[in-house]
Amino acid sequence: MSAKGIYAALSGAMAQSQRLDTIANNLANANTTGFKKDGQVFSEYVTANEKYPDSTTIPRVTASIDSFYDMQGGDRSYVDSKGTYSDFSQGPLKNTGNNLDVAIEGKGFFEVQTPAGAQLTRNGAFKLDSQGRLVNSDGYPILKAGAGPAAGRTIQLQSGNVTVGYSGDIFDGDHPIGKLSVVNVDNQDALQKVGNSLYTLKPNYNLTTHPAGHFKLHQGFLEMSNVNIVDEMTQMIQASRTFEADRNSIRAFDQMDDKLVNVVPKVNP
Repeated sequence: MSAKGIYAALSGAMAQSQRLDTIANNLANANTTGFKKDGQVFSEYVTANEKYPDSTTIPRVTASIDSFYDMQGGDRSYVDSKGTYSDFSQGPLKNTGNNLDVAIEGKGFFEVQTPAGAQLTRNGAFKLDSQGRLVNSDGYPILKAGAGPAAGRTIQLQSGNVTVGYSGDIFDGDHPIGKLSVVNVDNQDALQKVGNSLYTLKPNYNLTTHPAGHFKLHQGFLEMSNVNIVDEMTQMIQASRTFEADRNSIRAFDQMDDKLVNVVPKVNP
């Protein structure tokens, strides 16, 4: 029985360790532009409920605790990690005064052309490359709205006098050159992170992006991380204490095993 208890406590400790890693990553990116905090999802894994209905067997052994469990007389409960999710709530806007910085207020993502195809970002810290194209901090071109291949939707600027309207209209001086592509997906659970500021669609989701509806662009501003440091520190303390409790449980079960092996056999009848 103690071995089963150790595994249950161990699964809890591993879950809290993963949670601590996620919280640490959130804190490390508290000042990363456009970063969206992550959270861990866990569920209870009950052994009997996870079995197929026809998998119940009656062991031909002497009755014992193990055979009781094998006959589904009881369940073994473990903590099962279901992965991480991103919180896409709005981050605060910071005034930078840089006319190449653009922040999104509301739902939506900028489209970025990467070597792996078009990806999405909330990081609006743009710049001009040597060819005069509007690019992100990694040098990937920012795309404008429209049909056709991404190569034909890059934003070419001739001067530094750039104006971006609330709806995404771009002017190079007085010359209109298009509209920033701001898109969204119906199910944000279909997005997976690529690094700390880019997103792509998960391969098992058959979804496509579509033009975003309710949003407003702010030129000269950046959207900061939505990480709340106080909240993350509180969660870190909770996870640390739970991890310590699980570790103490493992130690207690280990001591029980030690007594069962080394003490009980020495007791005279």
